Amino acid sequence: MEKPAESRNGGAEERHLGEENCPICQGLGYIRWEVPLGHPKFGRVEVCECRASQSRQQIFQRLYAHSHLDHLSHLTFENFHPRGRAGLYPQEANSIELAYRQARTFAETLQGWLFLQGGYGCGKTHLAAAIANTAVQHHVPTLFLTVPDLLDGLRSTLSEAENRFEEHFEEIRTVRLLILDDFGTQNATPWAQEKLFQIMNYRYVNRLPTVITTNLRLEQIEGRIRSRLEDPELVTKVVILAPDYRRPTAELGMHEFAMFPKLQRCTFANFDLRKDEGLPAEALRELEAAFRAAREFAQNPLGWIVFNGPSGSGKTHLAAAIHNYRRDVGQPSRFVDVGELLNALRATFSPFSPESLDERFEDVRRAPLLILDDLDSYMSSPWSIEKLYQIIHFRYLAELPTVITLGRLRDQLEPRLLTRIEDRRLCRIYPLSVPSYTAVEREPIKPSRRRQK
Repeated sequence: MEKPAESRNGGAEERHLGEENCPICQGLGYIRWEVPLGHPKFGRVEVCECRASQSRQQIFQRLYAHSHLDHLSHLTFENFHPRGRAGLYPQEANSIELAYRQARTFAETLQGWLFLQGGYGCGKTHLAAAIANTAVQHHVPTLFLTVPDLLDGLRSTLSEAENRFEEHFEEIRTVRLLILDDFGTQNATPWAQEKLFQIMNYRYVNRLPTVITTNLRLEQIEGRIRSRLEDPELVTKVVILAPDYRRPTAELGMHEFAMFPKLQRCTFANFDLRKDEGLPAEALRELEAAFRAAREFAQNPLGWIVFNGPSGSGKTHLAAAIHNYRRDVGQPSRFVDVGELLNALRATFSPFSPESLDERFEDVRRAPLLILDDLDSYMSSPWSIEKLYQIIHFRYLAELPTVITLGRLRDQLEPRLLTRIEDRRLCRIYPLSVPSYTAVEREPIKPSRRRQK
């Protein structure tokens, strides 16, 4: 019968290698087997279970320290709002709830990959940290890293002993649960891309549980990694449509469009075509043409569409109706009042801003569908003009679907902007010459007086 031989009592230093009261090794930390000559274990010395347990605990603690999870320990499933905060569109709240359910299921099973996509502050990191904290509570070796931190950690070991880099790289690649937060914010050097691919590919081939969060679209991710993220047999993908949860409601317009009740109520169904007001036939034809174009664009947003008319002519209602339609069918859309956008960008210069200028700027510039309301009212400074030009020029080159409303097409716009907006290969312009809706709304007072006479 195989059994460990009684360990000899060494000095105090030896006994402290294992647990002092261990009944197997009596604190020595290793055992030798009492077996006949010729047995495979004859003459072998093995680490005692008590010392192996210590080693596992040390690894666990090291992973926990690398992950900085002590700073994220407050992010749990219990304090996550499964449908977000009040005022969200149904599709936005539904997307949060789906992500919450999938994250809880993943935390319980640790099977496959979970891929969470969404804008800044939509809850991705909270859910990823909640998964990590749940796994840690069940003593699962877990690494939670932002991708820039992962790459910085690898670079820092390059100057150390050669095997230190290999050890750290292997630890990341093989850890039981790896959570990569903020994928895509890293410096995309060839070295960084290659290391990320090696990590992802190893975990893909070996089906190791992995969580990835990103604010990028799939087409923005390096092709080899993207192909693995598109594998439905391994990867559960959830797109969170909600706006930034951290943004104070005072900063409305850029992210919190749903908080504007008046604009949220703008639909195609309640748009007034004003056929009974005795307006000029040409003005009514323009209004109906703009209405039909907006409705078609909402169903299939391709290219650019511009509504050009005086204040109160209905252009913002049409733009808002497009936005509401896209959100109602579960598609991403960013409605931006240009004045609020510029204020939000300026706010990033504050040392207390939770986001950088680049983060907010990129969030708007790369939006799958962007609606810029009241574009020409904010051309007052070179900085404003330059930021708006950078947004419009990028979307022009990328041919990203865009809606623009403005009052005066030629009087206010800088030539660089005007040439892009007037490019008929990409953009359709719909003039609106009807008088203000708000002026008409005050006229019912007159019939009231006539009835009194």
